[in-house]
Amino acid sequence: MSYANKGDQDENQQNDTGELVRSEREILFQAFNWESQKHDWWSNLEKKVPDIAKSGFTSAWLPPATHSLSPEGYLPQNLYSLNSSYGSEHLLRALLQKMKQHNVRPMADIVINHRVGTTQGHGGTYNRYDGIPLSWDEHAVTSCTGGLGSKSTGDNFHGVPNIDHSQDFVRKDIIAWLQWLRHNVGFQDFRFDFARGYSTKYVKEYIEGAKPLFSVGECWDSCNYNGSSLDYNQVDVNHGFSVDFVLKSTSFDRMQGAMKTFAMDEISVILEWPATFPSDGEALGVRHPTNSTMIYLQHYDQSYTLAMKFSEIRLQIKPNFSSPVEIFIININNIKRNKF
Repeated sequence: MSYANKGDQDENQQNDTGELVRSEREILFQAFNWESQKHDWWSNLEKKVPDIAKSGFTSAWLPPATHSLSPEGYLPQNLYSLNSSYGSEHLLRALLQKMKQHNVRPMADIVINHRVGTTQGHGGTYNRYDGIPLSWDEHAVTSCTGGLGSKSTGDNFHGVPNIDHSQDFVRKDIIAWLQWLRHNVGFQDFRFDFARGYSTKYVKEYIEGAKPLFSVGECWDSCNYNGSSLDYNQVDVNHGFSVDFVLKSTSFDRMQGAMKTFAMDEISVILEWPATFPSDGEALGVRHPTNSTMIYLQHYDQSYTLAMKFSEIRLQIKPNFSSPVEIFIININNIKRNKF
């Protein structure tokens, strides 16, 4: 029997957030890369769902599914339009249905730190959303990014209006939208983009309002560069902040909290940046005995095969939160490792 056909017990587990993390077998698959929108992505990915399920992946992180001014999906405008550069709403729903059939939970990429306006408003900037659902005015935009709202409760994402989450009407609308994604569209898990941009208390409110089964958040920090290219040593610049953010802003007690607080584990945070570094990112997914993330890299055939193989190895070994880790070798000439 394959992992895709797991019976009534696992079907119940799929709907029990606490049981998901208690099972200690969660493996999140990043099911896209920065250029996936060029390749008829929803249709392309639907064909791979059986293999993804067979390899033991429990959740697949999809790119932003809503209308966006950037083809990658990270400059959203009409949040209720599911026609994107990755494919049509019809193709998306077909993909989600296929994932449901194979017990792979679809994870929505929730981009709610910022939103591109449709109309010029206060200060001559595009900070109004006339003519589309969630037709907010300038009071939905933070004062530090050209709006008439309050000051941001987190870091600014420059160059685009940042949403003011302190506004009651904004949070009410966002919760309704998240519930729509969850119960109408069919997403089960959430990934919160640019989580540093707004207070974690609002993420907690969104999670409690929409009740995703599993949630992670992006904690993107600055990167080391070697000239104009990314440096292969990104540990020093990211690791310290990521752990500090997790300790101060999140709950590690996911079993009892059942994602009622904004919960992330270290591997979920760190694996935001190794997507540029295939060998390290893929190896981390195998050797870390907690919930893991596998990354869909740019070289499709090679990375897809490796990711499937790594996940199959995890299924054979069955590591969990209490599994010991033994480091056999560290090549300090390639990358400087922090002490954990």
